[in-house]
Amino acid sequence: MFGNLGMWEVLILLFIVLLLFGAKRLPEIGGALGKGIREFKGSIREVEGEMREIGKGGDSSGPRSDDTSGAQQGADEREAKDRPGS
Repeated sequence: MFGNLGMWEVLILLFIVLLLFGAKRLPEIGGALGKGIREFKGSIREVEGEMREIGKGGDSSGPRSDDTSGAQQGADEREAKDRPGS
């Protein structure tokens, strides 16, 4: 699980973390770390799903690699949205 780290090395690292952050902050840090990992995994699943959908398509209805009009249109819309008075 921890690569080449033994039991004593892991215990020493946990003790140092406890000293640095304190017992009150450890649950907060653990919760934030867990939330970040869940969001990361969800993003990976979303991208994998999109890749599967692209792979299933197989026809030419999707965007081609040399077709940049959609990307340019999206960039133009964002720029127009950011301009004052728009």
